[in-house]
Amino acid sequence: MDLNLLDKIISLSKRRGFVFASSEIYGGFASCYDYGPLGIELKNNLKSAWWQAIVYRKDNIVGLDASILMSPDVWRASGHLTAGFADPLVECKKCHHRFRKDYLKENKCPDCGGPLTKERKFNLMMKTFVGPVEDEATVTYLRAETCQGIYMNYKNIRESMRLKIPFGIAQIGKSFRNEITPRYFIFKMREFEQMEMQYFIKPGTNKKWFDYWQKERLNWYLNLGIKKDHLRFHQHNKKELAHYAQRAVDIEYKFPWGWDEIEGIHDRGGWDLSNHAKHSGQDLSYYDESTREKYIPQIIETSAGLDRIFLIFLLDSYYSIKGGRTQTTQAVKEEESVLKINPKLSPVKIAVLPLVKNKEKLVKIAKSIFDELKERWFCQYDEIGSIGRRYRRQDEIGTPYCLTVDFDTLKDKSVTIRYRDTMKQKRIKIEKLISYFQEKLY
Repeated sequence: MDLNLLDKIISLSKRRGFVFASSEIYGGFASCYDYGPLGIELKNNLKSAWWQAIVYRKDNIVGLDASILMSPDVWRASGHLTAGFADPLVECKKCHHRFRKDYLKENKCPDCGGPLTKERKFNLMMKTFVGPVEDEATVTYLRAETCQGIYMNYKNIRESMRLKIPFGIAQIGKSFRNEITPRYFIFKMREFEQMEMQYFIKPGTNKKWFDYWQKERLNWYLNLGIKKDHLRFHQHNKKELAHYAQRAVDIEYKFPWGWDEIEGIHDRGGWDLSNHAKHSGQDLSYYDESTREKYIPQIIETSAGLDRIFLIFLLDSYYSIKGGRTQTTQAVKEEESVLKINPKLSPVKIAVLPLVKNKEKLVKIAKSIFDELKERWFCQYDEIGSIGRRYRRQDEIGTPYCLTVDFDTLKDKSVTIRYRDTMKQKRIKIEKLISYFQEKLY
């Protein structure tokens, strides 16, 4: 991969309204980002694609939206308030910048070359207070992962939805970690979004379901267009395993800086529910009426970082063409960029373009088509600049279809559809546009 690709994506993200630095007019706020008009569309489309695959297309998985703030007892029981949920911190004695020890290649400050302090553990939980008094009695924490909210509601959901094992609970939501060294744009942030599913199973069936979900999750990326040679599995060895894990595999992506994790599939065993049952005093066991067995369910977890997934779809679909893709004199002088992203994910589905803006009849027809299409899809209307320049603007944001109303439209009631990836064009009757795009976009 091009080592400058990340810089190109960061530039594109700001210029075209995908991602902005948080609090930018005040100089920004480290490792926090805002998703702009096109960014939130792409992000919502990714959520929808994940939700459809995990919840709608399965008959035994349901959804949840748990509170970000929970009792601090949850985090005590889960082990997040111990040294186990901490990173190795070192500080430069000269410039006082702080770093994760395991990220450093040398035992000196990468910023100024100064000496470093001894390593100490730094807890990643973000602390806050509930109520008008700030003291130890009112301390709570912003959640560091979404799965704990699922465990808190396991019993409620199982009983209210009359679920039988195996079944799953899915959740998309924000999590917070006070990272020592956030890095690589939106790859590692202090505020991030997760898409997690906890699958509750009978003990002894762990391998079966782990293998199933490992295959399912890899295929999700492939089916949405991520290149196969940009994905791989990383099997955790014993030293890498979390204290609760029986087995763990990461799905890794080939980023410009190297292979890195985008999703984890974990066999968590029975540790989570057993531990919460112990600390809460509640019975979280499951009674199987068919076999008359009572047991604590085992858990297979799929945990994906939404912001990281957002980033890989930008990276994987970005193409830069020196000299442009078209043969006009103007285009040859330029470098064109195209996002060949899956149409199901693209922020704008259809761009409606009158050939020229000063012809009232063309503009009227174009706006009428736009008004009809926007009832079903997120579309853009654009009449500014040459038609070639408008095509290139839409290519750069990944719009799969450009619809042009031209002078022939006045005669044959048809419009020209231009395809982003091939630039080929096709004439379609106006009356057939809805059915045409329904076939293409669903």
